[in-house]
Amino acid sequence: MKNLLITCGLFFGICVIYIIMMISKTDFEFIYTIDDAYIHLAVAKNFALHKVWGMTQYAFSSSSSSPMFTFILSVLIFIFGNHALIPLIFNLTIAFFVIYFLNKYYSQYFSRNKSVVVAILFTLFFAVFHFQVLLGMEHVLQIFLFVVNIYCFQKWLAADLKKSQSAYEFYFTIVLLGLVRFESMFYYASLAFVFACLKNFRSALLVLICGFVPIVIFGYFNYQQCGYFFPYSVVVKGASFDFSGDIFQQLKQVLFKNLIFNITFYKVSLFLVLIAGVFLYRDYRSKISFQRLVLNNLLLIVFSLTLLLNAFFGDFRGGFRYEAYLYVAFAMVIIPRIRYFFSNPISEFKKDRIIGFLILCNFFMVIYKCVFSHFVLLDGSKNIYEQQIQSAKFLKKYYNMSKVVANDIGAICYFSDIHLLDIAGLGSKEMIAFNTNGKTFDQKFKNFITSYTNENNYELAIVYEEWFGGHVPKNWKKVAVLKIDHNIVAALDHVVIYSIDLNNEKQLKENIRNFPWNKNVKVRIIGD
Repeated sequence: MKNLLITCGLFFGICVIYIIMMISKTDFEFIYTIDDAYIHLAVAKNFALHKVWGMTQYAFSSSSSSPMFTFILSVLIFIFGNHALIPLIFNLTIAFFVIYFLNKYYSQYFSRNKSVVVAILFTLFFAVFHFQVLLGMEHVLQIFLFVVNIYCFQKWLAADLKKSQSAYEFYFTIVLLGLVRFESMFYYASLAFVFACLKNFRSALLVLICGFVPIVIFGYFNYQQCGYFFPYSVVVKGASFDFSGDIFQQLKQVLFKNLIFNITFYKVSLFLVLIAGVFLYRDYRSKISFQRLVLNNLLLIVFSLTLLLNAFFGDFRGGFRYEAYLYVAFAMVIIPRIRYFFSNPISEFKKDRIIGFLILCNFFMVIYKCVFSHFVLLDGSKNIYEQQIQSAKFLKKYYNMSKVVANDIGAICYFSDIHLLDIAGLGSKEMIAFNTNGKTFDQKFKNFITSYTNENNYELAIVYEEWFGGHVPKNWKKVAVLKIDHNIVAALDHVVIYSIDLNNEKQLKENIRNFPWNKNVKVRIIGD
């Protein structure tokens, strides 16, 4: 209890400090530092209030990358009402249970309270957990399930993988993980492979069944609604690999793009893979059997394979949120093996300089990630407030139920009731074909969006002009540019408002002039 209280006090104290700093720059309104948080909120709002799983209340759209997280938010909205703070409060609550289970886990390996607290805090900040909490995204729930999963697995492993309560709890978390983040499929494949290497085919099969059946069920219903097995974001942002054309050439391109020439991959994995390699090499040199080698390093092997699969078929984009669960997993697996460094660091560094050096490297990575997240938290919510939230409030006031073309769709759909055409494809399946496999917009896209917006009577667009690559429809009239300063998280520091219905161009300009924009938004009306 003492460890739990100390750790919670330190961690949540830091969260409160950041919340105060964030709202001080957004007119004392808490704003998430990424527009994607409002995508979850928009879908959850429409499902809770209108029984429509979509970015708008008018049509189904598989825009949520985490079906379970969005469903939980929709239940909370249904019970407590539509409040933008729900993801933050939910994440803070789940964060407590993450600390609770980490406390139980590390108490098995450390006898001193100080060592337990240090181990928990290192694990949390290794994954920049305060950053994940304040993002308002699903990664906190994903980390929680992995913490419980590893905790239960270690107890099951201590019982020689025989039937036990821990085994059932382990498989239950496997069932849930895939619907929180689809990268969990890489974990299932890696775990089943290692079980197969141990000739434990029953456990390998159970992992695959418990892991993939819920995903297949979701994919079936999703396909019935929209023609895609996975959510739009997974289809658009996933690795540019399919089974058409030259498969080996595609594999080569993904290998170089996602691994060899991906600087973020090295930031994420280099020191983790090296430390895993040292442990595996030392056990190999000790001449133990293959089965004992795998058992001694089971989760270390599993998460190393998971990391490589995630990097190859997924995408490490920076920001440390997609790989946060891997940081926590590696910390939970490695810290018990280096626990003596926590009690006698100087003497242990002298005894084992290689591991000591790698620990130092990871410690500096913690500092780097915390500094990075500090600046994102400090100004990121300000950027979203000045760009996405201001755009959303403008639409809410003047075009609440109008047809709008956009590219950042979260805030504008959550705070208003617009009809949406999302050029990025995350909220409109009509646009997916123009965004998959790294495609850039071309004349075909221009012809489609010109005819589509005319035939369906769209009124205006709020978009990044540069994303069109020179293929903005000729009949769109550029009306205004909204610019912000010190941009960190927005794709660009300015958005452009176009009039699509030219009969309303004059009124659109007048609305832009009359709207009380935030003082930091520089509004330039074309022609003035």
